[in-house]
Amino acid sequence: MNNKLRVASAISLALWLSGCDMSSHAASQDQTPPAVPVSIIELKSQPQAITMELPGRSRAYVEAEVRPQVNGIVLARSFTEGGYVEQGQSLYQIDDATYAAALISTKAELKRAEAALASTGATAKRFRELLKTKAISQQDFDQAEAAYLEAKASVAVAKAAIHNANINLAYTKVAAPISGQISKSSVTPGALVTANQAQALAKISQLDPINVDISQSSTQMLRLKQRIASGQLHQPESAQVRLILEDGSVYSHQGSMKFAEVTVNETTGAVTLRAEFPNPDGLLLPGMFVRTIITVGTDPAAILVPQKAITRNPRGQALAMVVDANNKVESRIVTTAEAIDNQWLITSGLKEGDKIVVEGLQKIRPGAAVVPSVMNDAKAS
Repeated sequence: MNNKLRVASAISLALWLSGCDMSSHAASQDQTPPAVPVSIIELKSQPQAITMELPGRSRAYVEAEVRPQVNGIVLARSFTEGGYVEQGQSLYQIDDATYAAALISTKAELKRAEAALASTGATAKRFRELLKTKAISQQDFDQAEAAYLEAKASVAVAKAAIHNANINLAYTKVAAPISGQISKSSVTPGALVTANQAQALAKISQLDPINVDISQSSTQMLRLKQRIASGQLHQPESAQVRLILEDGSVYSHQGSMKFAEVTVNETTGAVTLRAEFPNPDGLLLPGMFVRTIITVGTDPAAILVPQKAITRNPRGQALAMVVDANNKVESRIVTTAEAIDNQWLITSGLKEGDKIVVEGLQKIRPGAAVVPSVMNDAKAS
């Protein structure tokens, strides 16, 4: 009897303890998780200049190759390699002896032609008078007139030959076609050069101002045009361009955009833009790699969000945590554009007045209750 009582008491105690555990578990389930403190900012729209950073390479503003236009031996070089030369300045002297002789010969030929012209002209004039009195036949007059006209043509040919000889003689002094910095010389005195040879004697580059060719992907170009067409961007009349040099320093002079190619490179999928920069100190040299920062327009109502407030989901989409009027968290997919300082420019998904979480993202999830506190702009960025 006592054993039965003990067993019944033990069962009653176990059932009572089990009920207590279940009630405490149910009570814990009924409790709402406490609100999490987070730091937020309230979004405001503002005008914002939109810039784009693109790679580029400097090119000479004007470039000309110096080539011989007559054959001969180079007698002298009259410039300093790497120095500055003026347009028309003599650079090389080619042996001009044969060309001077050719000029003398053509002048002598002109005198012979002029003498023949005088003789045939007098004959033709005399025959014209004789023809009136029928003292000569029409055939004799026609022959005299033809000889006169042939002599006139010979004079014209001789004058043309003199002109050509003068040109060839002038070409023996190889002059600078443009002003600018000249390269090293590919020939020395004593070298034989020929007209229209493949190798240039030297190259002259005008470096002030200087051009910078910029590569922009066709995708970037299309997005930019769409934003301008939709009114998201107000395009400036003349895009201003800044340079970042190879050593990371900022070039002191601003440039301006000149033109964009109308075709896309099939190999790279890029469009070439060209900007022009002043280069009074000669700091920029042709072929230098640079980075360009182009002001492409102004967003009149830009929404900027600190980069640390934007996360990514497994699909790679940008997410922002927005606090609603009931202090509950909502996950919102947004579209980001340019990075401006430490902020993202948001093109869709957020609007002015939205409150987004900047700090405390690790402690919240969609639907969670939060205790928001507003951060100042300095701490938010």
